[in-house]
Amino acid sequence: MKRSNFLQALGIGALSTTLLGQNALSEPLFDSAIVQADEDLSHHTIQEIRFSSVRLQYPRLVGKNARLDLHGYGPRVDICRIDTKQGAMGWGSLRGSQRDAEKLRAQVVGKKVSELFTVAAGIKDPNHIAFDIAMHDLAGVILNKPVYALLGQPEPIITDCYSGMIYFDDLEPTHQPGGIDKILEECRYDYDLGYRQFKLKIGRGHRWMPFKQGLARDIEITKQVASAFPDCGILVDGNNGFSVDEFIQYLDGIAGVKLFWIEEPFHETIPQYEKLRNYLNSQGLTPLLADGEADADQQFLQKLIDKKLLDVHLTDIEELGFTNWRKLITELKKTNTHSSPHAWGSLLKSYYTAHLAGGLGNVITIEGVSSTSEDVDLSGYQLKDGKLIPPALPGFGMRLLKEV
Repeated sequence: MKRSNFLQALGIGALSTTLLGQNALSEPLFDSAIVQADEDLSHHTIQEIRFSSVRLQYPRLVGKNARLDLHGYGPRVDICRIDTKQGAMGWGSLRGSQRDAEKLRAQVVGKKVSELFTVAAGIKDPNHIAFDIAMHDLAGVILNKPVYALLGQPEPIITDCYSGMIYFDDLEPTHQPGGIDKILEECRYDYDLGYRQFKLKIGRGHRWMPFKQGLARDIEITKQVASAFPDCGILVDGNNGFSVDEFIQYLDGIAGVKLFWIEEPFHETIPQYEKLRNYLNSQGLTPLLADGEADADQQFLQKLIDKKLLDVHLTDIEELGFTNWRKLITELKKTNTHSSPHAWGSLLKSYYTAHLAGGLGNVITIEGVSSTSEDVDLSGYQLKDGKLIPPALPGFGMRLLKEV
């Protein structure tokens, strides 16, 4: 795909009239309106659930991180489509396996939408979480409102969005590595797409290079990106590739670079995070500590929060579920803890998060996974000056282009 077509597919440029207009779509739902909305949902009955997948294409090969080998050119995402007898259709990423979801189909087909979903809280039965995102989309379609408006905002709370695609591409291809210039080239590309934050993968010395050489490369890349893009925030993600002492060596090496956040430098333990926090305090450094990406122990993450050792909660938006994230954000607000649901791999997750943030706030930045697709119309979303802006379209505002 030509670069100009790729930019157009991502919707980079002037804000659409759709976003700025159509006030009827943007009115929030409160109190009596919620009761009426649930009543409107009761007039729709689930007729059919179908399963398929959609292909998302990255603009470039995404390489290694501290633990994993090449991440490829983009995923094929399992989805479900829900149709009502009255002609409404919603769709979304499938949570879990299709085999497990098929076992639940009989519990859902024939039910009124209001028996399965409430505007105020989302999915009623945790057993139906496989259909969580599709049900939010369906409710938005039925009520002719974007998901962020279902969550209570007349216009979305607009949130920063970082490029989550800066991996160890300096090491590729193995027969002729691109070096640091490759990373700077990718950052420039992403800057031109509209990003104003970059998350740099670090930890090359964990698996792919001798530790000293890997650490030196991590340090040099961080310093060069920060120097080349002084108007951008720098996030770093170690993917648990360091010990606490090794990570402090890295921080000493990048002295003078202001980090926006530090993500998963090592496997989360209270003693190691206490040592890191004490080091940061002693140096007058204030990066946010972010953790809990996947397979997270929610009770342990709460312990970290209670001890002021976790600033940003990262559990994946599909793993935890959209409904559960709605509940979690309410709790995180009570402790002044930020959220940023993990979205790596699928741009759909980035866009779901834009609605979660748009309706509830408390998301400090959104993980961006630039992609195009021949299966999904992604053009309603805008990435402008580092901000991800969801469209004022029903549901999540993404139209399926393939037959399901």
